Amino acid sequence: MSEKEQSSVMLSEKSEMQKQENANILTLQHEFPASRYTDKETYKAEEKALQEQLFHIQQAYFHQNRRALIVFEGWDASGKGGAIRRVTEKLDPRGVRVIPVAKPDEIDQAKHFLYRFWHHVPAPGNMTIFDRSHYGRVLVERVDQLASDAQWQRGYREINEFEETLHNSGVRIVKLFMHISAAEQRKRFEERLRNPYKRWKLTAEDLHNSKQRNHYINAINDMFNKTNTPFAPWKIIDGEHKWQARVDVLRAIVERLSLEVNIMPPPIDEALLEMATKELNITDEFSSDCF
Repeated sequence: MSEKEQSSVMLSEKSEMQKQENANILTLQHEFPASRYTDKETYKAEEKALQEQLFHIQQAYFHQNRRALIVFEGWDASGKGGAIRRVTEKLDPRGVRVIPVAKPDEIDQAKHFLYRFWHHVPAPGNMTIFDRSHYGRVLVERVDQLASDAQWQRGYREINEFEETLHNSGVRIVKLFMHISAAEQRKRFEERLRNPYKRWKLTAEDLHNSKQRNHYINAINDMFNKTNTPFAPWKIIDGEHKWQARVDVLRAIVERLSLEVNIMPPPIDEALLEMATKELNITDEFSSDCF
C-alpha cells in the first residue's frame, strides 16, 4: 500500500471514529414538536399494548433471574411521577420497587454519596425504579454548590464505575431524562398551585431550581457527555406532551429491557401438568399454544 493510500485509510478511520463519538453525544434540544396524538383512544391503545409487553418482560426477568434498574431524571414537573405510574400500573408489585430519592439525611451525608444507592440494587428477578437518583451529585449538588468542584467532577467517573459494576453483575440499566420547556414547566407549576389536591407537589425548591435553568442545562449536557455509556445509555424523553411522553417512556424501557432477552414463557413442568390435569379432572388436551 502506498503512502498516499495509507494516509487515505487513516483519514477514513479517523472520520468513522469521529462519527461514532458524535453519535454518542446527547444534548438538550430547545424545540418541541407538536404531539403525535390527537385523540385519547390512539394514545390509550398504544399505552396498553406497551404495558402488556412490559409485563411479559417482567415475567421473563423473574423466571430468568435477571435484574433491571430504571433511572428517572428530569426537570421538576416534567412528568416523572405520571410516567412511573404508567410503567408500574400493570406490573406485579411483588417484583418492582420504586425508590423516591430525596436529599440525603445527616447519616448518609457523612458517607460516600453512592452508599445509599447500593442498598437498592435490584435482587435477582426484580426491577427497581429510581425516581431521581445518584445523578444528584452532578446536578443539584453541582448547581447549588452542595459538593465541592473536586467532588462533583470526580462524580462522573464514580458513577460510571458504579453502573459498569452493576452491568457486569447482570443488571440491565435504563436511564431516562424527562425534558420540557421553561414555559411548559411554568404552566404546570401554576396548575399545581391552583389545584388543592396537587398543591403539595409545588415546593419552594422547585421555584428556586427553575431560576437556575441555564446552570442546570450546562450540568445536564455535561452529564450526558460524560455518562452516556454503552452499558448504561441515556434516553432523552420529550415530556412537553404528557400522552406522548408516557408512551415514549414505556417504549424506551421495553426496547432496552427486551434486547437479546427471550421473552417467551418457560416450558411447562410436565410433572405439574400431569398432577394438575388429574387433580382438576381435566380430560381435554392442552394445545401447543399453552406451552
